Amino acid sequence: MNQYLKTTIAAFFGGIIGALLIYQLTDNNQELKIEESFFQTPVSKVAFENYEESNSKALSSVPDVDFVEASKNSRESVVYIKTVSEAYGRSSWLDLWLGGGGSMQQVGSGSGVIFKSDGYIITNNHVIEGADEIEVVRKKKIYNASLVGRDPSTDLAVLKIDDTNLPAIKIGSSKDLKVGSWVLAVGNPFNLTSTVTAGIVSAKGRELNILKSNFPIESFIQTDAAINPGNSGGALVNTQGELVGINTAILSRTGSYAGYGFAVPIDIAKKIASDIIKFGMVQKAFLGAEVSSLTPEIADRLNTDNLDGVVVSYIQEKGAADKVNLQKGDIIREFNGEDVSTHSEFEEKLSMLSPGDKLYLTIDRKGKTIQKELILTNSENTTELLKRDVYFSKSLGAEFENVPMVEKNLLDINSGVRVVDVKNGFFKRLNIDEGFIITAINGNSVDNPKEVSGILESVKGKVVIQGINKKGVKGYYSYFF
Repeated sequence: MNQYLKTTIAAFFGGIIGALLIYQLTDNNQELKIEESFFQTPVSKVAFENYEESNSKALSSVPDVDFVEASKNSRESVVYIKTVSEAYGRSSWLDLWLGGGGSMQQVGSGSGVIFKSDGYIITNNHVIEGADEIEVVRKKKIYNASLVGRDPSTDLAVLKIDDTNLPAIKIGSSKDLKVGSWVLAVGNPFNLTSTVTAGIVSAKGRELNILKSNFPIESFIQTDAAINPGNSGGALVNTQGELVGINTAILSRTGSYAGYGFAVPIDIAKKIASDIIKFGMVQKAFLGAEVSSLTPEIADRLNTDNLDGVVVSYIQEKGAADKVNLQKGDIIREFNGEDVSTHSEFEEKLSMLSPGDKLYLTIDRKGKTIQKELILTNSENTTELLKRDVYFSKSLGAEFENVPMVEKNLLDINSGVRVVDVKNGFFKRLNIDEGFIITAINGNSVDNPKEVSGILESVKGKVVIQGINKKGVKGYYSYFF
């Protein structure tokens, strides 16, 4: 019988339980049966004493860990997040333009962590994605929250509420976190506020391929602390109550906790949130190359027995890597003097750097050790810090931004404008999703957010909007006005 393993982003909206299919396994799925004879068999005194002795030994082996203070300190800094969005139906193209055809309100929920005492809160991007209204609840007090910025590549977002002297959580270090360490997951599963569960770190650097972004960063902390829908955006803390991760996903066949949860390491989240607060966007550093894990098959083709490291699989023309003559097939063994073993480990290290930073690499090229020094760039292939430039069209109900050069190269497009936020309005009724890149309107290329807005607000007759969705699939939207 087939069984499927699903990856669920923990805390999908309002207790709605969804899951992402990852693998298919074999299932026994047999009904649990208890033999009647079990209850009829007398239990001897000797057997009972042996049970007591073995049980006492088992209990004595459990570490003496006190979670009370850690729970108390972290719960004060975890908030409940409620979102409201509109889903539209339509019966005609006139309804599409005028807003007719009816709508249905959708309510979602999740968790967030107070990052700064002046009202900045970290949560997951998927918790607030598509929301028209965001509320934050703390100790029965309700705040209207504004979205400061978000980063789909790490599934993180930053909110702001109007308050001061809030209990910002203590920040720990995910780098220092060890496999086997005790951790607590704090959040609001199934709308049950301020819930704390305990477990250990089962693994680090997990790559699940669940983030639908052109430059995803997946290096999750894996834990067996129970995480359920509603925990997304909540805190993963150590026994000192320090934040070490942002709870994000679970592996499950049902959408509920089934053994493993995953969190974004705080070392990544801290950098992402700080950039968003300071610049309105993430100052992501680019190597100008893509790398992949060194598998036994690839290692065999490269004539090496050492499987530690990542192999260069793509070089961007005139990018940072190209300028220092990094080549396809080069094996990167060290990153700024530290050993690097996997793709997720490499991406995690890179995510903590910024454009303009120097990077020192130790390369294995056909058995020879080579040192490389390069300067990381931004998405426009310069070393400057970027500022977010967006344009909002009230009539379209959408926010637009330019597509960076690095992303255009990856998608093999010469032009494009990204839809970064969709609110109540025409685009939502047309069901154009956030992240969709508009490459052309009625066959004419577009490369400027204001230009896109102007064309769509004035065009008459049949309109065809061509583009690429956030999964990289090309398509179009068509309507008549």
